[in-house]
Amino acid sequence: MHVDIGRSRLLAAVARYGSMTAAADRLAYTPSAVSQQIRKLETELGLRVLARHAKGVDLTDAGRAVVEHVAGIERQLAALREQLEDIRGARAGTLRLGTFPTFGASLLPFAITSFTSRHPGVSLSVRSARLTGLLDLLHSREIEMAVLWDYEWSRLDEPGLSVHELLADPTRLVVSRSHRLADRDAVGVDELAEERWITRADHHPVVEVLLRTCQSAGYEPAVAFEAHDYQEAQAMVAAGLGVALVPQLALSGVREDVRVLGLGGQAPSRRIMLASSADRAPSPVGTAMARILRQVVREGGWNREAPAS
Repeated sequence: MHVDIGRSRLLAAVARYGSMTAAADRLAYTPSAVSQQIRKLETELGLRVLARHAKGVDLTDAGRAVVEHVAGIERQLAALREQLEDIRGARAGTLRLGTFPTFGASLLPFAITSFTSRHPGVSLSVRSARLTGLLDLLHSREIEMAVLWDYEWSRLDEPGLSVHELLADPTRLVVSRSHRLADRDAVGVDELAEERWITRADHHPVVEVLLRTCQSAGYEPAVAFEAHDYQEAQAMVAAGLGVALVPQLALSGVREDVRVLGLGGQAPSRRIMLASSADRAPSPVGTAMARILRQVVREGGWNREAPAS
């Protein structure tokens, strides 16, 4: 059995306004057109929906059943329209975001706080991973957008992604409070040729940053310790085991027994980007998060040379 929703809604209008003539006037139909549509509905259903008499029409049992269900459909459509308006206005929906650890520990919490306060009805989830993991999550569409990074010698050229730069993340030098350079605000890379270095383990990208930075100044770095995270690197620096190159975003929590020095742009900066699938139109909630991320970066001034700490 085929039930035409348009004709069913027309029957509901007849019931609401009391007659086919009144319904026709309200809906800009002719009475004959309304009568014709009602008869087609009865043919489709195989049942009478109106009892016609000299004073007008009354709903049959079948007609009342149709009208009751149409009322339920109208309520559902009204709820759907309201939900769609909430999604359009970023008042509802779901956002799945990817990030990497140093961004997740520095700027992202500010963006999340702002986003959840402005869009409390949105379900937000965050996945943290290294670069290859984030790319996999994007391509599998497990996340809508991700904060990524690259360096000038290995620019991210990933097919199928739309990428927009958020900021440049400069490299800093971390020394102990007792280090000979600790009272300086900035230092040249050529002044560090005799230093021992703390770097990251497991072929971390900062290892190549260290090599390229030192080699550009004409020497090879002497590595004293390989740390598994930047907090461990700071601890080894504080203990006097060596000095370390660290991205600015990884210095959201600086120990009291170390100092952070600028390098005057002599070390490479990371490019921090927001990426999403190129063939996927951004959702309203994704657009809202991108706007907030740009605002957090702009207000935080992370792309400027920071003073020593």
